[in-house]
Amino acid sequence: MKKKTCFQCQECGYEVHKWMGKCPECQEWNTFQEMHKEKKLSEGGIERQPGIVMAYQDIVPLEGERIPTGYSELDRVLGGGLVKGSVVLMGGSPGIGKSTILLQVAGKLESSGPVLYVTGEESVHQVKMRGERLGISGKGLFVAAETNVEEIKKQVEQIQPAVMILDSIQTLYRPGLSSPPGTVSQIKEVTAEVVEMAKKKDIGVFMVGHVTKEGVMAGPRLLEHMVDCVLYFEGDSRQSYLLLRGVKNRFGSTHELGVFQMQEKGLTQIENPSEIFLSSRQENTVGTSVTASLEGTRPLLVEIQGLVTPTRYENPRRMTQGLDYNRVVLLMAVMEKKLGIFLHGHDVFLKVAGGVKLNEPTVDLGVAVSLFSSLKNCPVHSHAVFIGEVGLTGEVRAVKSLEKRILEGKKLGFQRFIVPYSGATSMNGISAEGIIEVKTLKQALSAAFS
Repeated sequence: MKKKTCFQCQECGYEVHKWMGKCPECQEWNTFQEMHKEKKLSEGGIERQPGIVMAYQDIVPLEGERIPTGYSELDRVLGGGLVKGSVVLMGGSPGIGKSTILLQVAGKLESSGPVLYVTGEESVHQVKMRGERLGISGKGLFVAAETNVEEIKKQVEQIQPAVMILDSIQTLYRPGLSSPPGTVSQIKEVTAEVVEMAKKKDIGVFMVGHVTKEGVMAGPRLLEHMVDCVLYFEGDSRQSYLLLRGVKNRFGSTHELGVFQMQEKGLTQIENPSEIFLSSRQENTVGTSVTASLEGTRPLLVEIQGLVTPTRYENPRRMTQGLDYNRVVLLMAVMEKKLGIFLHGHDVFLKVAGGVKLNEPTVDLGVAVSLFSSLKNCPVHSHAVFIGEVGLTGEVRAVKSLEKRILEGKKLGFQRFIVPYSGATSMNGISAEGIIEVKTLKQALSAAFS
């Protein structure tokens, strides 16, 4: 049969007959790759079996059908454990610990049934060497170096695993397609087969996904829609702490956060991250404040460090690490307009200690206190926590789950809590002692340095 040539966008799968620099569908540049079609679409697709129609009242829910992974931090992000028949996609930068944590999980799942670890990037001997370094016994663990999805299906029929780990999805391919592994068509077809196999056989599946230089999952965006749960490893492999964040979860809360630490024998979980992040904090230090951010259902206390220094240049520098840059600039404008605190002649540097990324607006109060402390060279009250969103008119707005944040702070020994007005009166079971309510940013700064 004569080959047919087309060009396919590797981001969204859009096809054209000639090469284009910019994809008209997803607006990305230089993503088109030449593809050869030798078979009809009906020959290259997956043969689907018709689904079974059931009455809604006859369907038995699978509540409680979860498999503990052996790591409470990972179970937290998953919503209580791995759901049978679910597909979890785990992404992160190279070398951050995706394969390590999944091999450690595979070693702890021996009581749940056979575990099949499929590697497309290493040999079985390399996996064995890594497992011995991690101290994994390997009872009930089967390892296969395979990239052909048809062969993997045969191995599943033979072993009947309870959990399967695929490392990585970009290396797998389906023989019926002429495109190479990692392309849009291969990833879509292979993922569809894996999802169908997991649902029919009630197999819990972990898939490793590569990320691009921008930090997003490589392959089509459809990949994240096809799976049940998407987890991202945040941070740098050179840092002490790594954060596992859930950005999608059909069986639990999204944006849950798990904290791990890379050590000699693999990743270890940090069950009390607030205490760890504040362990190196020095008291009565200029330019630092403590705030409480809610990551999923967990309150997390972190330290915000600010440095304000005069500059000789016309355009002062503004740098942030772990905070939204645009929100920091907006907050500085509010301080100048409402409080008369001018920062235009100063360089401003802000970071969150521990490598945490904070997206909640409730950390505004902590950021403002850190900036004011560094500018005036005045230390903040060492046992105070600042919670609140700052509006454009300088008011401090209410936040959700204030009780959880205060309880976490009291557990760690903090005595003062600067919170939005009427926050303390709406809390149940918490003493109002040490809780200072403020209506404006000016009142909050007065309470912080009194």
